Amino acid sequence: MAYVAVKGGRGAIEQAEQLLRYYRTKDRTTPLEVDQILAGLRLAVDKVMGEGSLYAPDLAALAIKQAEGDTVEASFLLRALRSTLPRNLYSEAIDTSEMEVVRRISATFKEVPGGQYLGPTRDYSKRLLQLELADENEEDIQAFIDTYLDDARLHVESNEEVPAFPRVIQLLQEDGLIANTQANHGVTGESIPDITRDAITFPASRAVRLQTMARGETGALLAFAYSSARGYGDVHPTIGELRVGYVPVRIPHPIYPERKLTIGRVLVTEAEIVVRMHADEEDSAKFAIGYGLCFGHNEDKAISMGILDRTMKSEGAQSPAENEEFVLYHIDGIESSGFISHFKLPHYVDFQAELQRVRSMTKEEALQP
Repeated sequence: MAYVAVKGGRGAIEQAEQLLRYYRTKDRTTPLEVDQILAGLRLAVDKVMGEGSLYAPDLAALAIKQAEGDTVEASFLLRALRSTLPRNLYSEAIDTSEMEVVRRISATFKEVPGGQYLGPTRDYSKRLLQLELADENEEDIQAFIDTYLDDARLHVESNEEVPAFPRVIQLLQEDGLIANTQANHGVTGESIPDITRDAITFPASRAVRLQTMARGETGALLAFAYSSARGYGDVHPTIGELRVGYVPVRIPHPIYPERKLTIGRVLVTEAEIVVRMHADEEDSAKFAIGYGLCFGHNEDKAISMGILDRTMKSEGAQSPAENEEFVLYHIDGIESSGFISHFKLPHYVDFQAELQRVRSMTKEEALQP
């Protein structure tokens, strides 16, 4: 095999990094501030935190600025930082029944205990480009906020009672219509595996599947879930309940372990998906529940998680979305992006070997009568 020498390159790489910064600043506009990204690109910040596996809004916004809006690259930056941080302790499992609800809907029942709260959503909006936003200024924003808050105060004063939000799924459970399919597969609260420290093995426990999906790339999860719902699978989901809101995070007291300390709250999206049991399964006359929860406001991701949570329980996978190994190995945006990006790096030696082999084969074919 011929050898191809690789020399130099350091100076070119350094100049490429300088050029990258130049392209970000060359128009000499007012530098994009982290606070602006947090306020104006909140959904992108939430997406990066989820895929970066680190709840840190300020750092996620900074990563978006550094990556010039490339959310996969920003997630990579955040996850790389996360790998350098010490792990001092584990928090208690969050209780979403304590959620300070921002948005809460159900597609299974029109009237649900506690009521439906549409919250901030584009689900019912016309997808028309708002050209007036091109000329939006601080005065316009302040005028809107003042008017909106005045209306909100009137509404709050006339509705002082804080509503309770029992789970919609409980309605089906009380009627005995939910199959007992949500066991942790033998995983206890003290032995939950940590995918950031231990490699995934198959068959994977439900805890491993949910952890992997929680930091998976939203688009990949969406594609797999869509493929199943569209027909490449046997799951037709209905949203039992979708919640977006803030939940408290607690840790054991360092001196009095029986006590709990609340160290803050995080914004999460939670989805419980109702699915009919397969005809060939036990309790086929009941419903099963798929579950999804992720950082921030990311409804597509949480719903997709819930769908895939159920599809990967299918026996004898017939479609990609039902194959847990196929799904879990291909939903990580950082892993997949890194693998595709590595093709841009030098492959001179590999290609020269292939080139020499093809040339030899071509000569042999030419010599044959």
